[in-house]
Amino acid sequence: MSNLLRNVIRPEIFELSAYHVPPAKGMIKLDAMENPYTLPLALKEEIAQLAEDAMINRYPDPTAGSLKRALRKTLSVPEDMSILLGNGSDEIIQMVALAAAKPGATLLSVDPGFAMFRIIATFSGMNYVGVSLNEDFSLNLEAMCEAIARYQPSIIFIAYPNNPTGNLFDMEAIHQIIQEAPGIVIVDEAYHAFAGVSFMDQLAQFPNLLLMRTLSKLGLAGLRLGLLIGRSEWLDQFEKLRLPYNISVMTQLIAEKVLQHYDDLLKQTTTIKTERSKLLSELARLDEITAFPSEANFILFRIEKASEIYAELKRKGVLIKNLDGANPLLKNCLRVTVGTPDENAQFYHALSQILEDTKF
Repeated sequence: MSNLLRNVIRPEIFELSAYHVPPAKGMIKLDAMENPYTLPLALKEEIAQLAEDAMINRYPDPTAGSLKRALRKTLSVPEDMSILLGNGSDEIIQMVALAAAKPGATLLSVDPGFAMFRIIATFSGMNYVGVSLNEDFSLNLEAMCEAIARYQPSIIFIAYPNNPTGNLFDMEAIHQIIQEAPGIVIVDEAYHAFAGVSFMDQLAQFPNLLLMRTLSKLGLAGLRLGLLIGRSEWLDQFEKLRLPYNISVMTQLIAEKVLQHYDDLLKQTTTIKTERSKLLSELARLDEITAFPSEANFILFRIEKASEIYAELKRKGVLIKNLDGANPLLKNCLRVTVGTPDENAQFYHALSQILEDTKF
């Protein structure tokens, strides 16, 4: 490595690994918690007309005012709370971290948890502290409170349900964390549609509570739209770090149009939840597997020789997520997104075939 490179790049960046997204062309893609269903044909035609008329030669509305009003109405955002939009939730996490990255400031979350909390904390210059979950993936409240007292975190992120474990933490425990936190607590409800439980109606109760949502898991992952909801005193400051025109013309137009057909997305969500129950039952019948309960659109399961199983599935054209080695609690763990009935059947058939092989 050249001295020039070392002189320019911060040392902590050398220690980071880029977020890896494996190629999925030609595969059954069950690795990224995406909605497997496309939009209804009639809605696609409306979007096509929007694209034809879109003024892509002009910059988008910098405030995305019309889209925010649609989001407020559809997601039942309280009138006294503000909305900040990001190019996906990742950009929102980045804005918040950069705003709070005072020298020595800490961002705290749970481990295992969403990898971007740690990655963004690191490259924004914050200290990252991950508090280990219990062996059953429940929240270790005592350890969380000890870490809060010790590190005095400026930001705490809690995913609800958690990724990659899929479970909901005890709400009263989260209330205690919010009350003991010296800074803000952001509850990430990326998988809210599959859990049906939210902190939205509690925002007024806690002055340091903010809520993060995304439309990605509902079927709009390609649009990259995330939102942060909370008191204006917080969001006004984060807004200063939002890059101009971060929400494109097409994202604004399409997202607002799709929100007019929100019931269609909820119907797809109901179908996914039904398929989740079926897939959990099928995995539970396999002696070699421990499948963990999920309130999200994916299932975490443990199996011996997980990395080899993952590789065999990939060779059979099925791509899931290998978490073996990512965290001690995730030893021999794999995560599969709930797909269509046909995709789930192909995954299960491929997995069953592999397990019948004497090598496994």
